[in-house]
Amino acid sequence: MQAIDADAKDLGLMLEAAETAAAIAMSYFRNDPGVWYKNGDRSPVSEADIAIDKKLRHLLLGARPDYGWLSEEAEDDDRRLSRQRVFVVDPIDGTRAYIGGRKDWCVSVGLVEDGVPVAGVLAAPARREIWKAVRGGGAYLNNVALDTATAEVGSALRLVVPEAVARAMRAGHAPKDSLPGGPSLALRVAAVASGDFDAVYIRPHSNEWDLAAADVMLRETGHEIVGKAGHLMRYNQPDPSRSILLAARRDLIPELLAPLQLPVGH
Repeated sequence: MQAIDADAKDLGLMLEAAETAAAIAMSYFRNDPGVWYKNGDRSPVSEADIAIDKKLRHLLLGARPDYGWLSEEAEDDDRRLSRQRVFVVDPIDGTRAYIGGRKDWCVSVGLVEDGVPVAGVLAAPARREIWKAVRGGGAYLNNVALDTATAEVGSALRLVVPEAVARAMRAGHAPKDSLPGGPSLALRVAAVASGDFDAVYIRPHSNEWDLAAADVMLRETGHEIVGKAGHLMRYNQPDPSRSILLAARRDLIPELLAPLQLPVGH
């Protein structure tokens, strides 16, 4: 009960911080913010990303100074590895969409405890959406509870399969139909929790900050994020980057992982 109470209090703090961050994001949105590109992968960063990162760090660590911090827009600090609870943040997930004036981006604020995601908020103000979830307390979109996943007999699966993942599948086993997933990985994964997709394959080089908040929503609705071997995603690892992952309803995971695995006997 004590842990659940702590999660709920932290979720309240995260909601307030995410709403403040969303207001900052909207103040720059479609207002020609400064943009530059990271040297390693040439991914864009905007003035808004940095302003939001600073504000979130101030609000969250100011209230929880004993927690760790992992953010896409902050230099990684190994001290987080010794902290039991760690905020895992992406100031703007879907920066390309954001700087292009499109609506499919969000502020992603997750909290993990001993490697397990326990609370998450996605603020998508251009879409007028607030997603939230807390361990043992369910998941919500705009304060409407998300239903637990159930199977629909005979219906075709709604899958998102990036080309990089399809190429990694055994010959002839890649799904024939793939839906467009949108530019924000966090919102794409959250759409599995809401039932808009049955599963989302996640290409290599995603990071913990893309997934931590949405992962809580998955777990609270009968879904999981797993690697190719079927192991649950764990957080606050020394390297925040991941290889191919799958976000899906629990009972679908063995079937959907099979094309990525060698057949028995090989």
